[in-house]
Formats: sequence, structure tokens, C-alpha cells
Amino acid sequence: MWSEFKQFAMKGNVIDLAVGVIIGGAFGKIVSSLVADIIMPLVGLLTGKLNSFAELSYHSLAYGRFIQSVVDFFIISFSVFLFVKFINRFKKKEAPAEIVVQVDRQEELLTEIRDLLKENQEFIRKSETS
Repeated sequence: MWSEFKQFAMKGNVIDLAVGVIIGGAFGKIVSSLVADIIMPLVGLLTGKLNSFAELSYHSLAYGRFIQSVVDFFIISFSVFLFVKFINRFKKKEAPAEIVVQVDRQEELLTEIRDLLKENQEFIRKSETS
């Protein structure tokens, strides 16, 4: 059981996933701060001192929180897209794998026979013209 777990945990994609989750969490905090501390105050200046959509409500219906969550989602997802695009520039591009076509032995022999027949025909033509 332990060896199976160790084999599973050491697979490349599991480790990549773990690193991605950790980096994603840290990056999420950075983007949340960007939204809350920089972008939304600028939006507040444009909308007349509204610092957050979360302040909007109608009676007990807090639709502003939903709007704020949607805005946060789009900003975070776009930031992650740009971050991944930036990181992918530095990844080594793998050369496409060469496709090796295995030829059947019979096919190989038939090809050799065809080539020999062509050579023989050319030899006959040359000898007839000389």
C-alpha cells in the first residue's frame, strides 16, 4: 500500500498539480489585493465614491456582492491567463517526435524488385539505342 502511494505521489503530474495549487493560492491573494486595493478604488472614482459593488443592495437582496464576485472572477481569470502566457514563453519547446514508418519485409522486397526492374529496363533501352 505504501509503495503504491509513493508511486502515485511521485508522478510528474501530481507534483505539478500540487505546485500549481500552491502558486495559485499565493497568486490569488496578490490578484485579490490588486482588485480590492487598486482597481476598485479607481472604479470608485469613476462611479462617484462607490468603493465596491458589494455596497449595492435592494432591501435585503445584496446583488452588489454578486456583481463584485463576477468582477473579481474576470479580473483574476484574466490575470492568471496573462501569467500562464508569460510563463509559457520560457518553457522549452519540444521538437516534434519523428514518425518512423516500419515497412513490412514483403513490401521492402517488392520495392527492391521494382527498382531492379526499372534499372534493367533502362539498361535495355540504352543498349538498344547504342
